[in-house]
Amino acid sequence: MTGVSHFRITFVTTLFLAVFLPGAISAKRLTPATVEPVIHEGVRYVAPNDDGRRGYIEAWDVRTNNKLWDLTVFTNRIDPKREEDIQWFFITALGLRGHTLVVRSERGTTYQIDLQTKAITGTESAWSAAPNLTAHSADVPEVIKKAIANGSLPKKFELDYRVHPFYLGGDFTGDGKLDVAALIKQGSTGKIGIAVIDGATQKITILGAGTAIGNGGDDFEWMDTWKIYPRDQMANRTSLPKFRGDALLVSKSEAASALIYWNGKHYVWLQQGD
Repeated sequence: MTGVSHFRITFVTTLFLAVFLPGAISAKRLTPATVEPVIHEGVRYVAPNDDGRRGYIEAWDVRTNNKLWDLTVFTNRIDPKREEDIQWFFITALGLRGHTLVVRSERGTTYQIDLQTKAITGTESAWSAAPNLTAHSADVPEVIKKAIANGSLPKKFELDYRVHPFYLGGDFTGDGKLDVAALIKQGSTGKIGIAVIDGATQKITILGAGTAIGNGGDDFEWMDTWKIYPRDQMANRTSLPKFRGDALLVSKSEAASALIYWNGKHYVWLQQGD
């Protein structure tokens, strides 16, 4: 086994359980990743990620280091009956496309901000179309990078970075604990899937990546976007079953989509379009 292969296996198999072992971190959710600022025409744009109730950016004059303005990109609707911190979502990355600031959130949503008018629009697939905005291993939050210990994800899987963000957090089981879903690849076949780590039990469930689920099959290679679909948002849709927790919305741009949710015993595939 090569040194690179050994590091990859060690890294992947150790980071999951170590991060979620009781007492490993005091917070109920992952500490948000540090977002690299971007500079455009003498202005530095940053995402502080210090307020769980909203995602916002600040504009600073590079020459004088004076703050010019700040702008709320999205807000998090807080259900007072649930633990607040597991309902927080933060910004994961910033990018530029001409005079447009591109903002990516942990929900998997992309926002475009016109830097001249400060108008905000949001889409599900724009990130993949933006140049130089691809995910890679450096995007792993610092808390995960430091959590290299003994892990439990089977050695036949490794993290996959084809979709940004490559991990999402939500309360999928509805028990008030943060669960995490990460994109993975089966080493022997290259099949893509999702590993869901239960925040309470640390049990890992594999969806895709060689394990079939619903119309998604056993290979999610087709998937190019995903996001958290909050439980409170689903409650307003009478066409959906009553969900215990948040769901994952996985889709292919301008094509099929599906909700993956926990029914109390296992994860279920609910087709949304073809």
